[in-house]
Amino acid sequence: MREESTGVKADNSSVPALSEPRAKPARKSTGNRVGVTTSNVAAQLRRRILEGEFSYEERLPAERNLAEDFGVSRGTIRSVLEILEQQHLVTRQIGSGTYVTHRETTNQHEISSVTSPLEMNEVRIAIEPQMVRLAIANASARDLEELRSALRQCEDCGGDPEKFARGDAAFHLALAHCSRNKLMYWLYERIGEVRRHSQWRTMKSKLLTPERIDFYNSQHRGLYEAIAARDTSGAVQLIKDHLYGVHDDLLETD
Repeated sequence: MREESTGVKADNSSVPALSEPRAKPARKSTGNRVGVTTSNVAAQLRRRILEGEFSYEERLPAERNLAEDFGVSRGTIRSVLEILEQQHLVTRQIGSGTYVTHRETTNQHEISSVTSPLEMNEVRIAIEPQMVRLAIANASARDLEELRSALRQCEDCGGDPEKFARGDAAFHLALAHCSRNKLMYWLYERIGEVRRHSQWRTMKSKLLTPERIDFYNSQHRGLYEAIAARDTSGAVQLIKDHLYGVHDDLLETD
C-alpha cells in the first residue's frame, strides 16, 4: 500500500550537496617554446630566401621535407609559411605548392652592378669591426652555435671555391646576426646581394685558391674563438687583419 504524502518537504540539509566538478589546475607554462621555434624557423627560411638559395618563382620543398630539414612538425612549417606569406616573400597555391615571390628591386640590382669587389670590401672594413664588438656584447649561446655551424661549413668545403664562398657568406651573415642589431643585419644582407653579382663571381674564381681558402679558414677559426671567449680587442684585431688581407688579395688578383 502506497505511503500517503505528509505534504512536508524533506530536510536535505544534512545531505551533502553534489559539488561542481573541480577544475583541473592550469598547466604551468613552459615558456613560449612553440612561438620561439616558429619564429626561429621563419627567420632561417627567410634568410635563405633573401640570400638567393631559393630564387624568384622557385617552388619551395614540400612541407614534409621542410619539417625534416628543420626538425620540426608540419604544423610549425605551415605557421612559418603563413608568416612568410604575410611578409610577401612567398605565395601558397593550393594543390601546387609554395613559391618564392621575393626578388631584388631595380635599385638593389643597380647598386650590385655598379659596386666593385674592392668597394664592397671597403664597406665591410667600415662596419664589420663594430659588428664584432656588438656580437661579443650581445650574442647568445644559440647565436654562437649558428656562427660555429657556418664556420664548419667553411672548413668542410674541401678547397672548393663555390662551397667556401657559400660558407663564408653564411659565416659573416651569422656574425651580423650575433650583433642583435636589426639594421646592421639588414645592411649585411645588402652586402650579400652584391657578393652574388656576376662581378664578384668572376673575381671569386681567381681569388679563392686552395691556399687562400685554408688561410681564410684559419682566420675564421681564430675570430670565432675570440668572439666565443668575449675577447673584444683580439676579435676586432682579427677581423681587421682578415678584411685588410682580403683587400690586398683583391688588388693582387685584379
